[in-house]
Amino acid sequence: QVQLIESGGGLVQTGETLRLSCAASGDTFDRYAVAWFRQAPGKERKFVAGILWNSGRTNYPEVLKDRFTISVDNAQNMVNLQVNTLKPEDTAVYFCAASKPPNFWASAQESQYDYWGQGTQVTVSS
Repeated sequence: QVQLIESGGGLVQTGETLRLSCAASGDTFDRYAVAWFRQAPGKERKFVAGILWNSGRTNYPEVLKDRFTISVDNAQNMVNLQVNTLKPEDTAVYFCAASKPPNFWASAQESQYDYWGQGTQVTVSS
């Protein structure tokens, strides 16, 4: 059974850098797509970054690509999300999601993802 566990959230200051991790287990993930979404209070969940595990091909919303970096750590079976220059509007619960193969890219659509983690809270204070 696939399991995704997020970690690395917390309370941070504006301008700081944060790295979130998604530990994946229960399958061989080299043909999966993995993505990070976030949900701010009272708002819809939104895509922030995605990656194809084997190729490393990434996908970002245009407005976030300068500050967000997604990467795969094969040794740890993790997908990491680094967020630079944090802003108060980055405050949200961040979720990791995985899409079973086949995948040609890491979609921004929630419906494409089969497995979800429980989320990790990120709070950015001004």
